Amino acid sequence: MELDTDEAERLLAAAHHGVLCTAHLHRGVDPVPCVYAVDGDLVGIPIDTVKDKSTTRLQRKMNLETDPRAALLVGHQDPGDRSRLFWVRAELLHQPDPAPEVVAILARTLAEKIVQYRRRPFAGMIVLQVTATTGWSTDAL
Repeated sequence: MELDTDEAERLLAAAHHGVLCTAHLHRGVDPVPCVYAVDGDLVGIPIDTVKDKSTTRLQRKMNLETDPRAALLVGHQDPGDRSRLFWVRAELLHQPDPAPEVVAILARTLAEKIVQYRRRPFAGMIVLQVTATTGWSTDAL
């Protein structure tokens, strides 16, 4: 059954793992798994320092500089209980220069959900504004 906007937004905010899809100039859709936090209509995706990276200037950031549109796909499925199946897609617009207080709120929200982020092991945060949400679930949600 199709989710109404309020239920899709509730499920988006309750989750913390998804797939961020940006647009690469040559390859097209460029999906990458991510963790995220939601505050109102804003989504924050940290740029981790935990993994070995040669730079924090990631391809997803470069993609957003070229095309600020993105999507975040969040889903849940349990093969043992198909009644709790759902997916939510958030259409997003990159906010290139978020205020420090916005980043602080999103970082705090992320730390509440994921214990490893309490020490803020990230070099920055991609901030996106939700422009629309859609979703689908089984009848049982």
